[in-house]
Amino acid sequence: MEDNWLRKPEWFWNPADGELDFVHQWVRSLKEGETPGLILFGAPISRSSISVSGASLYPLEFRKMWKSFATYNLDENVDLSGFHVADAGDVAMHTTDIVTSHKRIETAAAYLSRHYPDSTLSMIGGDHSTTACAVRGIKETFPDETIGILQLDTHLDVRDPAELGPANGTPIRQLVDDGAVKGENIYNIGLHGYFNARPLIDYAKEHGINMVTLKQAREQGVTSAVGEALRRLAEKVDRIYVTVDMDVLDITQAPGVPASTPGGMTTIELFDSLIEIGKWKEVHYIDFVCLDPTKDSPVAETVKTGVYAWLQFVTGRVLGARKT
Repeated sequence: MEDNWLRKPEWFWNPADGELDFVHQWVRSLKEGETPGLILFGAPISRSSISVSGASLYPLEFRKMWKSFATYNLDENVDLSGFHVADAGDVAMHTTDIVTSHKRIETAAAYLSRHYPDSTLSMIGGDHSTTACAVRGIKETFPDETIGILQLDTHLDVRDPAELGPANGTPIRQLVDDGAVKGENIYNIGLHGYFNARPLIDYAKEHGINMVTLKQAREQGVTSAVGEALRRLAEKVDRIYVTVDMDVLDITQAPGVPASTPGGMTTIELFDSLIEIGKWKEVHYIDFVCLDPTKDSPVAETVKTGVYAWLQFVTGRVLGARKT
């Protein structure tokens, strides 16, 4: 029997039939033979984080927070309850072995990509090292197809794996150096300030990574910049993977992020961008990473922001389907 390393999550609601008014009633466990519009799964690892992080706890807190959110989006007049979302559970992590844990995430992503090719996959991290694992799993499933990446992030994440190992500061470089993704097929939106050393900028330029600073995006309009990046990717790749590092948000709006910085995106800019992203059928995958509940405020504002962000993407999915 194939072991995909997906296990029942530590926390899951037990919704009653017919009740779909809130997210915890709407999202059900993945059942064999069904084809959901979106499948989510957790990758609860943060031992691979450069800074001390409890991001491994986010999939747990993400699911717990569902009870606080309705399935109706008032701003967009959209009821999400008719869109089929299923929870595949969490990838079982090895207690101490980071490389083994990463391989399990890769295996789970490959399994879900292979068995549910028509479903959008949404991974809930975990630190940013998980992105490289998921993309490798997808590439394993579709070796002849080209993958593009839209990265919403304050950092390039192209530090040298030879120095740091498969850490959360290295996933984009891992994928470029391995040939899984070409630098020219990567767009990073959200870079700003003093948080990327010159050698990392030089690496990105050398490999053709498209860097859109937050200042440039704001001059154009952040949502417009996101749409333009997706349009350009859609013209030359087969599948688009979106990775949302929650440190793209300003430190005042995301206390529960280990590497948060001043000068980042506002929650509104992120939320609006995610609706735009959700509308694009070429986006087959999205992850949300680097949110640490142990550093959050007493009212869990960053966890709430993370759930809100995910729901905005789903709203975009529903709005995009209306146009087709």
